[in-house]
Amino acid sequence: MNYSSLITKLNISIFLIWLFHVSGIIGIIYTNTSWFIGQTPINLILSFSLLLINTKLSKSTLLLFIGCFTVGMIAEIVGVRYGFLFGDYTYGSVLGIKLMEVPLLMGFMWCTLVFITGSIAQFFTDSFWIKCFVGVGLMLTLDLVMEPIAPVLDFWTFADGVASFHNYVGWALVAFPLQITFHKFKIEIEGAYPLNLYILQFLFFTILLIKINSIGI
Repeated sequence: MNYSSLITKLNISIFLIWLFHVSGIIGIIYTNTSWFIGQTPINLILSFSLLLINTKLSKSTLLLFIGCFTVGMIAEIVGVRYGFLFGDYTYGSVLGIKLMEVPLLMGFMWCTLVFITGSIAQFFTDSFWIKCFVGVGLMLTLDLVMEPIAPVLDFWTFADGVASFHNYVGWALVAFPLQITFHKFKIEIEGAYPLNLYILQFLFFTILLIKINSIGI
């Protein structure tokens, strides 16, 4: 076997996100919960950076990264300050430095989610509009498992304790034009990185949610 062929940018990226996510799950559940939760920004920045490395860069790609960050941050700022886009919610301290009460990491999270779900959607169909709807659906599915665990991890908390239907409508309204732009620009991401990151994000929040519902963290 040619082992050098296994040491590629893509394989190293996939190995690192699996290492960090699995370590985070184990650490939060079985060891120093608060310390591992506090390292969340590192995990998010690493995931975004590796996504950038594995994306074919062009003027359109960079414009979309900037657009996703900007639209995501504006939507979150409007949501936090006025409550009509996603509901009445506030951010905790875990996600780091804030701009107008919203962690800057949320802008990067919007970029990551749009890019990985858009890339996965490309494998389902060649239909432009179906790809856009599938991308939005994948984003909403991930949000469904994120919302119940977010307050426990001090990511964000809704005033009523749980995210309402209002929140998911807001997500869809923001996500849909970003998905349209992603597919219009024909963004190319190398290999299976988007699928691996999506699976890991889904497993991370689902496993923690199951753990909390059984014995708690």
